[in-house]
Amino acid sequence: MRCCLHSRHATDGVIINIASALVLHALPVSAVYSGTKGFVLHFSRGLQQELANTGIRVQVVLPAATATDLWDISGVPLAALAPDTVMSAEHLVDAALAGFDQGESVTLPSMADTALWERYDTARAELFAAMQTGQPAPRLLAL
Repeated sequence: MRCCLHSRHATDGVIINIASALVLHALPVSAVYSGTKGFVLHFSRGLQQELANTGIRVQVVLPAATATDLWDISGVPLAALAPDTVMSAEHLVDAALAGFDQGESVTLPSMADTALWERYDTARAELFAAMQTGQPAPRLLAL
């Protein structure tokens, strides 16, 4: 297992928050879990902006299924998941720290194509900007 103390980036401090891939895909049985992890993502993104020039780095990690005791506690046994979709906790930590070392502010440990996240995040920012009109959308005006 790697340690963030060996990071190539000089910092005055580090915050690493763990959210979940379920911030991107809520399931009927995980509404509260997905909602709280959504808070972790957006809280972390806000902290990244607030602490941008302070020397404190903030990373948020969005793991998919990870082999932890949480599954059994949640009522969904780990054994019920397809084994090839579950990452070990050790691999998750190593991948998260590798993302940190590479300067990622948002790390999706099991996602190979980072362009997917970049497109998603760009679309999110464009959507937010498109909402700043001060007027109802034409499709919502009375017919």
